[in-house]
Amino acid sequence: MKYSRQRELIYQTVLHNPIHPSADTVHALVRTQEPNISLGTVYRNLNLLADQGKLLRIRVPNGSDRFDGWTEGHTHILCTHCGQVFDIPFQDLPGLEKQIHGIPDFTVTGYQLLVEGVCGNCMDNQDKKA
Repeated sequence: MKYSRQRELIYQTVLHNPIHPSADTVHALVRTQEPNISLGTVYRNLNLLADQGKLLRIRVPNGSDRFDGWTEGHTHILCTHCGQVFDIPFQDLPGLEKQIHGIPDFTVTGYQLLVEGVCGNCMDNQDKKA
């Protein structure tokens, strides 16, 4: 793949951003350094980087895909109220990998687990409204 300054800026933005940004968020962040970059360019490059395995695409049900610079298999938790995505500090659920590898005629190339719930900030806000 040919080097692109814009692609590198997009990649570095995701790599150094712990919030697992969406394409819209990456676009807003990148525009501070590259004001003329289009949202389409950001989407194309995020998809290309994810397809090449340089970024991890986190598919969020009923929301925008998020992107992560940590591409090794790990687990995420999604707040279904505010949409934030967090890393979970453990990588393997006991026995899950062994069970998956035991499926006949199937080769595991990776996995993602997205746990859904409500974050502490959203719970606090709900308690204040009650």
